[in-house]
Order: sequence, then C-alpha cells, then structure tokens
Amino acid sequence: MFQELDVRYDNSFREEDPTPDSVALIFRGDAVLARKTEKGLALPTFGELPEPGEKRAFRYAFTLGSRSFFLADQTEGGTLPEEGEDFSFVPTREYRAMGPKETVFAAAVGESLHRWYGAARFCGRCGAAMRDSDTERARICPACGLTLYPKISPAVIVAVTDGDRLLLTKYQGRAFKRYALVAGFNEIGESIEDTVRREVLEETGLRVKNLRFYKSQPWVFTDSLLMGFYCELDGSDRITIQESELSEAGWYARDEIPSDHSNISLTGEMIERFRSGK
Repeated sequence: MFQELDVRYDNSFREEDPTPDSVALIFRGDAVLARKTEKGLALPTFGELPEPGEKRAFRYAFTLGSRSFFLADQTEGGTLPEEGEDFSFVPTREYRAMGPKETVFAAAVGESLHRWYGAARFCGRCGAAMRDSDTERARICPACGLTLYPKISPAVIVAVTDGDRLLLTKYQGRAFKRYALVAGFNEIGESIEDTVRREVLEETGLRVKNLRFYKSQPWVFTDSLLMGFYCELDGSDRITIQESELSEAGWYARDEIPSDHSNISLTGEMIERFRSGK
C-alpha cells in the first residue's frame, strides 16, 4: 500500500520555520504544485520557489524522514506562484498513480489538510472566523469556543469469502471502474463490525459471519480511515445488487480473480492476499 513507507512519518504538532531544503505543499483545487521527472513526482523546496510574498504564509505540516513539509496557508486568499517550466499543478488523478510513494503520500496528506483548512475557515455553530490553535492541530472559534479537528471518516473494506470464492464488485457512477470489494462508511452509534454486516447486506443482499480484522489504511484521498475485514458467507449466495451503489457484483474462484484492481490500496492488497491463499 502506498502509505507503507521506508522513512518515518512524524505528524506531531509543533511550530517550525521552513529552511531552503524544506518542502512546500501548494494546492490549486485538487492539484499540487510539482515537477514530473523520470523518477516520478517531485515537490518544490523553498529554495526552488519564487519569493512567497507577504500575503502567503506556510504552516508546518509533518516530517518524512529528515525532510520537513509546510502547507501553504490559503485560507485568507493568499497568492499562488505561477506555473512555469519547472513546476506545474498536477491533479490527484495523475499523481496518485505515480512514484516515489513517499512523495505521493506527502502530496495526498497535504491535500487532505488543504481541504480541511479551507472548510474550517468559519465556525459552523456561530459563523465567526476560526483561528489556529496554539497547542495542537485544530481550529478554534474565539466567539463560542468550538474546536474542530482534521476530518477523518471511518470506513470498512470487506472481503466476503465462500470457500475458494471471493465476492468482487464494481462501483456505480464513479470514475474508478476497476474491481473492488464491498465498502462503506461507519454510521453514528454503530460498531465497525455492525458496519461490515450492514454494508454487505445493503449492497449485495448477503449475510456474513466470522469477521476477522486484517489491517487499516489511512486513505487520505477521501479523508478516510479504512478498516479491512475478511468474513465468510452466512447462508444463501444469491446476490441482490444495490444499484445505486454497485454496477456489478459476482463470485470469483481463486484462480479466476481478475487483476484489474487498485495496486496502491487496502482493497488491492486484500484481493491479492486471497488469490495467493494467505
């Protein structure tokens, strides 16, 4: 999975000023300022940027290995550098399939933070302008005291098995057209295990048993924390598709599982793990 890095990721909160070797995370919508190289995606260092100007500040975001990353503060309408020969704005749909994985991970985490800061400019309770906390990564309303933290939505990825068969699906109405597993978001007051049972039943009409947690993945492209489960079919194998969610769903024998799936996600890893008999 793309977030399994060879360097340490440190996102502890602290105040820090960028150096010429620090990396700048600058976004325009869902695109990051970067350079495409033979090795993949390259993000600009502060030594490579033009003068930021008085209207654009940067927040310390995180550290990967020995490199610090800073996110451009665009909540107050700060200026952006122009695209040029060296750097251009690369959209998520392109860079998520590129390498190196440390750079893709940094861009994806930065984009998630960029979305959150942009959505947390004003208090949702009283409408006052929010400010940054001095002690943690949070936005605080000075008028009513509301505290907002970065958005993380818990969700499940479910591999439903029946002996040597695996249930595969395809999403309805999404840009992603490859094979996937049953997936869905946790609801208020619901355990993660109940989310697994509900999502499988809603999307396919199947019931499951013997839930086994596999691992989790921070899927920052959608501000989600994915929790992967394997489980077994309980009862009839007749599939009834929820057409608003899925375009197709079917059982595939271990040696017939298609390879047309994501290779950077928890979904893809779980499919390949079943294929190999693990």
